[in-house]
Amino acid sequence: IGGITYFNRPRVIAPEDYPIVKMNVQNYGTITIELYPNEAPNTVRNFIELVENGFYDGLEIPRVCENFVLQMGSPSNTLNGGPGWTIKGEFEYNGFKKNTLKHEAGVLSMARGSDPDSAGSQFFICAGTNKSVSSLDGLYAGFGKVIDGLDIVIAISKVDHDNSISAGGGTPYEKIIVTSMTVDTKGINYPAPKKIR
Repeated sequence: IGGITYFNRPRVIAPEDYPIVKMNVQNYGTITIELYPNEAPNTVRNFIELVENGFYDGLEIPRVCENFVLQMGSPSNTLNGGPGWTIKGEFEYNGFKKNTLKHEAGVLSMARGSDPDSAGSQFFICAGTNKSVSSLDGLYAGFGKVIDGLDIVIAISKVDHDNSISAGGGTPYEKIIVTSMTVDTKGINYPAPKKIR
């Protein structure tokens, strides 16, 4: 009770009301992320639910790739696994034309497998603006952007790793732990996301 409900019907959220996520990384500091419910509404609702339920608290960042991405969000601290469900991919390749967010340094986007609707909890933060980053446009659901702490993202992307990931980068030799994530929804009550399975 209280606040404004963001109903399932389309609603434009004013920029000053965009949800704000604080991602606290052990030994590095806090990364502040603005979410974009107008670009990827169900993706944002899914992320908010996971953050509010403490899903990401204590998880590691198992993939770093300099000038490309950081990736996390699996409960097994690998690049496999998720929350037990998936959501529809809100990006152009999957028939979702509304999301026009371009992948550039600081953009938050959902990781997925070959199935366009296989994203669940894993996400990545772009750590650069090279051609590999821009090639993600229209193929992955961008849904937020770092507004403070991009220097932390870039620093983490440069840590020593094992080069184990064929798509780029690897697992850090020293664990990088997200101690907690919180979200301020600016008084808007976002409903549960639509889940596929």
